[in-house]
Amino acid sequence: MNRRLARRLWRHHLPLALVSAAMVGLFYATRPYPDILTRLSFSTAWPALVMLTVTLAIGPWRVLTRKPLALSVDLRRDIGIWAGLLSVLHAGVGQSVHLRGRPWLYYIYEKTEEHLLPIRHDMFGFANFTGLFAALIVLALLVTSNDASLRKLGLPGWKSLQRWNYACFALTLCHTFGYIAGIESLEAAAIITASLCVAITLWLQWEGWRSRA
Repeated sequence: MNRRLARRLWRHHLPLALVSAAMVGLFYATRPYPDILTRLSFSTAWPALVMLTVTLAIGPWRVLTRKPLALSVDLRRDIGIWAGLLSVLHAGVGQSVHLRGRPWLYYIYEKTEEHLLPIRHDMFGFANFTGLFAALIVLALLVTSNDASLRKLGLPGWKSLQRWNYACFALTLCHTFGYIAGIESLEAAAIITASLCVAITLWLQWEGWRSRA
């Protein structure tokens, strides 16, 4: 193990693992849901969203604080890895929350003959499809968040792929607000958290762009 990787494991991944476990444990313990799957789905969703927001905040923050820009920042990459792990776990568990044993009904109607287009196009389908597309982007980012992929893809190609993080964030918000709007009755704290993630990201991205312009 080289010195840089060892330093990342101790300085980044160990604290991030502890923070992730603490956040998931806190959400899991405080939810009133009666079953394990629903609690686990909720308790992985919000830490993943917060960490995803942080990954998008680091770049603009470096610009605003006059720190040198870098193609790849280890801390941002490592936070993104844990955001990705929690997102994938949430996506996997989420397939079994609302329609136990019938995950395909997240994306198509049960009685397809009653619909001209059998693919779900209601709010439930919108929330699920945006979540699915976000999860696929997360998987692509997760498996390429390493130096080997950077060398293989080259700097421009790797950076272009990593920029899909913005699309992932937008899809994640559509998924989140889709559930808030038409599917789940969430607490005000959840709505405020999602809104803050949007506001912080948009503000930092705007300020970062203004500083570079």
